[in-house]
Amino acid sequence: MKKYLFVCLGNICRSPAAHGIMEKMAREKGIAECVDVDSAGTYGGHSGELPDTRMREAASKRGYDLTHRARQFTRADFERFDHIIVMDDSNYERVCRLAPDMQSLSKVERMTDYCTRFDIDHVPDPYYQGQSGFEYVLDILEDAVSNLIERTAE
Repeated sequence: MKKYLFVCLGNICRSPAAHGIMEKMAREKGIAECVDVDSAGTYGGHSGELPDTRMREAASKRGYDLTHRARQFTRADFERFDHIIVMDDSNYERVCRLAPDMQSLSKVERMTDYCTRFDIDHVPDPYYQGQSGFEYVLDILEDAVSNLIERTAE
């Protein structure tokens, strides 16, 4: 079983969307029993909250059910997960600073490294953008996750 953790700042927009997309695509690909998926934020101020309403609405239109409750990333996540996939450089640096050793550090990856349709270096935070920002983030995440699923299924 491969264990994936998606990480953004508050765990209310990008990472729970990646989480929901990964779960659905894994089911559709027939590998749901081969993956364990979770998400977290480097900031704990939203802990216990559902994803942002705007993200849930945009995701729902695409068939994704985002029911994850926000939680803060902890050092223990390095022990539990094989892949810790972050949305941007700021969160990449925050997660890397918590890594207890080089093996843990090697688990940290950027979400956009899995993109093939988008030539970008981060998944933008849609929180202060309009609805089109949420749609754009979902487009990026679908691209990245579909490639991640293909690698997982190999």
